[in-house]
Amino acid sequence: MTHPLLIVALLFAVSAIQAPPATSPPSPTPLPSQAPPIEGVRNYTKVDATIGCAGATEVKALPGIATLGYKAVLNLREETEAGARIDESRAAAAAAGLKYIHLPFKSAAPDVKVADEFLKVVAEPANQPLFIHCGSGNRAATLWLIKRMVIDKWTEERSLAEAKAIGLSSEALQKFALDYVASRKS
Repeated sequence: MTHPLLIVALLFAVSAIQAPPATSPPSPTPLPSQAPPIEGVRNYTKVDATIGCAGATEVKALPGIATLGYKAVLNLREETEAGARIDESRAAAAAAGLKYIHLPFKSAAPDVKVADEFLKVVAEPANQPLFIHCGSGNRAATLWLIKRMVIDKWTEERSLAEAKAIGLSSEALQKFALDYVASRKS
């Protein structure tokens, strides 16, 4: 005669074997991380295979940026910023074989037209891989936040997490970005 506990144990074992494996929820896209430093570049983050974001980028860094495979440089600094050196950067980029795009973005008075133009520049395949920089990474992250939400349709939470990892620290610029996105939904 078979013991009832043995039958229960066997049934449990058989059901466990036949049960489909538990599926784990898809893992979120990992946040970008600080990439190995580039000499003459502050706060460099490789966002993905087509985008790098950074803060202040010295003229001497442009040949190294080209060596990393970037095809274009998008500079968000204003000409009046200390150390911006726009004309020298443009010449060094050309000498390194990089397309140079200057799109000044004022932190104190962000302009919707600059955000519109930024979206066009980053969407252009001829500009990829694209190296985007400003003075600290704050403006680059602000505009990248807009791109993620408007073009890539990322959630606000996911987009903000990535932007903060890249360098977004200004509440005013964050508000500008979110207001811009909201205005595009209406």
